[in-house]
Amino acid sequence: MPAAARDLGSAAVRDGGPAAAQAPRPSAPRDRGSAAVEFAGFLPVLLLVGLAAIQLGLAAFAAQQAGTGARAAARTATLDEPLTTPEAAARAAMTDWVARRADTVQAPPCTPGAEVTATVTVTVPGVLPGTGFRVTRHATMRCPGGPSGAQEVGTEVGT
Repeated sequence: MPAAARDLGSAAVRDGGPAAAQAPRPSAPRDRGSAAVEFAGFLPVLLLVGLAAIQLGLAAFAAQQAGTGARAAARTATLDEPLTTPEAAARAAMTDWVARRADTVQAPPCTPGAEVTATVTVTVPGVLPGTGFRVTRHATMRCPGGPSGAQEVGTEVGT
């Protein structure tokens, strides 16, 4: 075979031509396991992102449940003859695990024609140590006996 043909053949192998698919690729023993090492280095970051997402979900759920409890407490406080206390109504409106973590449930007595504001504070459990915090929600309703009766004024988002 002439030298020019041999040079073309080696150029085809270098450039990825049809001969490149047939040529055995030498294995690089120093590259073995590099993907596992890269994954092991990235795994803590991936776990932190996943745990942060879980923490955010817990916080959102606890805040929603605290708002529901505050509305139930305010509604019960505005009744003329309530069957339960505002605190018991707030805890009954929340799920068990949130109700157990409710630190504060306040609803002052209702004065005719005035407004009553109920406050519920819930401790959000931390997924990682030191990441727990508290959420507070308020709900305000008018007391009966005023010009507009007992209606919900609105809810105020707390911290």
